Amino acid sequence: MAGEDNWNDVSVFYSDKKKKYVSVSEIDKEAVPIVFAEAHKITFNKTGLGLAYTPINFLTIYHIDTRQAEVKMPSGHIDQPVIEDNRDGTVSIKYDPREEGVHELYVKYNGEHVQGSPYKFHVDSIFSGYVTAYGPGLTSGVSGEPSQFTISTKGAGAGGLSMAVEGPSKAEITCHDNKDGTVAVSYLPTAPGEYKISVRFGDKHIKGSPFIAKVTGEGRKRNQISVGSCSEVTLPGKVNDNDIRSLNASIQAPSGLEEPCFLKRLPSGNIGISFTPREAGQHIVSVKKMGVHIQNSPFNITVQEQEVGDAKKVKVAGTALKEGKTQGENTFTVDTRNAGYGGLSLSIEGPSKAEIQCADSTDGVLAISYKPTEPGYYIVNLKFADHHVEGSPFTVKVSGEGSNRQREKIQRQRDPAPLTEVGTNCKLTFKMPGITSFDLAATVTSPGGVSEDAEIQEVEDGLYSVHFVPKELGVHTVSVKYREIHIPGSPFQFTVGPLRDSGSHLVKAGGAGLERGEAGRFNEFNVWTREAGAGQLAISLEGPSKAEIDFKDRRDGSCDVSYKVDEPGEYRIGLKFNEQHIPDSPFKVYISPAVGDAHLLEVAQFPDSAQVDKPTQFYIRLNGAKGSLDGRVISPSGKTDDCFIQNIDGDQYSIRFMPRENGVHNINVKFNGVHIPASPLRIKVGKDDADPAAVHAHGPGLGSVKTGAKTDLIIDTCNAGAGILAVTMDGPSRVAMDCTEVEEGYKVRYTPLAPGFYYMSVKYNGHHIVGSPFKIEASGENLAEIGAQETSSVTVETVQKVSKGAQKQGPVLPHFKSDATKVTSKGMGLKKAYLNKHNQFTVHAGDAGNNILYVGIYGPKGPCDEVQLKHKGKNNYECWYVVRDRGEYIVIVKWGDDHIPGSPYKVEV
Repeated sequence: MAGEDNWNDVSVFYSDKKKKYVSVSEIDKEAVPIVFAEAHKITFNKTGLGLAYTPINFLTIYHIDTRQAEVKMPSGHIDQPVIEDNRDGTVSIKYDPREEGVHELYVKYNGEHVQGSPYKFHVDSIFSGYVTAYGPGLTSGVSGEPSQFTISTKGAGAGGLSMAVEGPSKAEITCHDNKDGTVAVSYLPTAPGEYKISVRFGDKHIKGSPFIAKVTGEGRKRNQISVGSCSEVTLPGKVNDNDIRSLNASIQAPSGLEEPCFLKRLPSGNIGISFTPREAGQHIVSVKKMGVHIQNSPFNITVQEQEVGDAKKVKVAGTALKEGKTQGENTFTVDTRNAGYGGLSLSIEGPSKAEIQCADSTDGVLAISYKPTEPGYYIVNLKFADHHVEGSPFTVKVSGEGSNRQREKIQRQRDPAPLTEVGTNCKLTFKMPGITSFDLAATVTSPGGVSEDAEIQEVEDGLYSVHFVPKELGVHTVSVKYREIHIPGSPFQFTVGPLRDSGSHLVKAGGAGLERGEAGRFNEFNVWTREAGAGQLAISLEGPSKAEIDFKDRRDGSCDVSYKVDEPGEYRIGLKFNEQHIPDSPFKVYISPAVGDAHLLEVAQFPDSAQVDKPTQFYIRLNGAKGSLDGRVISPSGKTDDCFIQNIDGDQYSIRFMPRENGVHNINVKFNGVHIPASPLRIKVGKDDADPAAVHAHGPGLGSVKTGAKTDLIIDTCNAGAGILAVTMDGPSRVAMDCTEVEEGYKVRYTPLAPGFYYMSVKYNGHHIVGSPFKIEASGENLAEIGAQETSSVTVETVQKVSKGAQKQGPVLPHFKSDATKVTSKGMGLKKAYLNKHNQFTVHAGDAGNNILYVGIYGPKGPCDEVQLKHKGKNNYECWYVVRDRGEYIVIVKWGDDHIPGSPYKVEV
């Protein structure tokens, strides 16, 4: 269709009779190629009843490829516009507004919102002399791209005009007087989030001010590096290398700020601590082993003023911080020689992920270069000692040829999954084509730590579902393994009962289509949004050719996504939930050329497992295919080695390799340069018992934390085997973080410096543990300047740990929801009893929830001889008992663990 994909039209007319302006502005919140606006036809109702009673009549015409539309008025009422078929593949939507203010136009096609819907437009009726503002920059924008709006001061008289933009980043504002009573305003947000735009005339907010604009990071790519220097101090006393693993150190500044610091062997051969000094004065260093101070700890050190990192003393030079060129190196220099000790962090965000190089010259000046592949505005955040250097963040205009990468995007609304309860059938589905269900196994671990096998059913070809019946409320861990290896996405979090949290960090994605693909055919992967609640899922694909994306909702909190591209090459798949990237998004996927004859190849005698330093082999049958065969094995540590390929007999080849380490290995088998259908093949080598499903995290560091205060958490690796533990923290500031061994696993300590939300990813052998990434809110004073998202990480090679109490096995009592105070009872058997007769009473628990009824009767010579209970339905019970001896008896009636009202009863016989 013709026309621009953003619009900003204003229609103004003047009536002599009423001396009143009516202005209308339509604001498209996102770039929407299929929508544009035509000129308005405005009529004015001349009833003379004033603003409150005067209908404002005008027609606004949109051309939109849909047949469903409605308008939400400022009052919240829904109105129906008129839809007319233009008989040219488009329709016109006409609407006669009855209220002033911001309206929302909902446009749907086949029941789904079109891209950008709902669209906002403002209806205004104002007296002459008012200042108004309109334009897309008042409601939305994209970080790193200028956002524009217009201010009209026609007939407003004398007065000062002032503007301010507040938000997650500094936004440079430029104004241009159009010499017609309007001012064109542009501001450049450098980070996504909500921005507050204040427009004042004569020191008073104009109508609608402050405006709230939602700025997204759509299509932006980010890269970052960290370099820098730390102060090092020798530890008093003797510490051997074996002790370092179990020691942790922290340093407290004069202001009270306490951060973890790092133990390391210094060039002198002594053990020392390494830290970034933030203030001058006497600091206290504590070194502990298993929570107890070692000898000579704590001890004092003094930091001199010139040692404290000062971002203002950092000197940067080079035109690359103002403008740059695509497809080439753009270099600037950073001089920190006179700025004290501190870490230098650099991030570049823009239309492409710019490759960053850093070279340290002999004179101590850093030469930093970046290489973007797409033109546009880039934001360069440069920090030293967690504060922006002078001029940061820098806005760089990059010009030159782009890479002509194509982008496709779809959006789908995700409804909340049905709530599950104790005793109901719970289901988790996943698609995994080309396997047999015999090789699949699933277990479910309850919040109480009890593990049980779950049933796996094949719903249709390649689609499987895990079924289990929970016995308690809370977060369960569902492990799904194929040939004893976790499938992509496993272990899964599955909440029974109401969800405790929601958001993009709880969305999971996995499947072959996120690891590799083939041109010319649909490649599939799964997305699980059940734990994240309701929201909008956006799927984008960017690469050498346009993509066709298909989406299938399984109506249980999971969905199947498939895509097809025509050209091979490297693609990026972005998955966002409520405009926030899900964990590990965007995914980098290599699309190979069409398989051709590679689909004829078959794998035979593939082993279930292998041993370190022992040759392992399997066979490939070509089945008539002509070409060359290639095999490479990739170890858990990332090392790549060639496989030995030998022709055995005609069409049959053997592939042999020698694994050098324990863990899951991937074997890439290609035919004529293209993966065969089963590739990459996965095999477990040695005793790889590292199980991410058995790892759990707990502690104050996962809750609400304070800036400047050291906090910690425990990662329990008992019964999880030995593996690689990787902890990564993303948030508004870098954090000093360390990890030390404790009895039940590992303690992670960190100190946040800026308020806001942090996301902590905990991975074990490359898999997220249940609950990861964890959302952590930090509050308090801002001790570091906020810019782009900062990343901190620590990695530890763990040792095997076994808990003192073995893991619970076998049946477990359900966790019931009940209230014993609502149970009633009556009957003569609760007051007086007779020898050798049936003494009866009834218990009514219909309003007390579900639980187990316990009745016990104890007499002068021990327990009662005979007690019988009968359930009469709806939690109503009949009880009778027989006694053989005279005396005083105690009748105990419990609903679960709690006595019912009146219990225990005293009964005379």
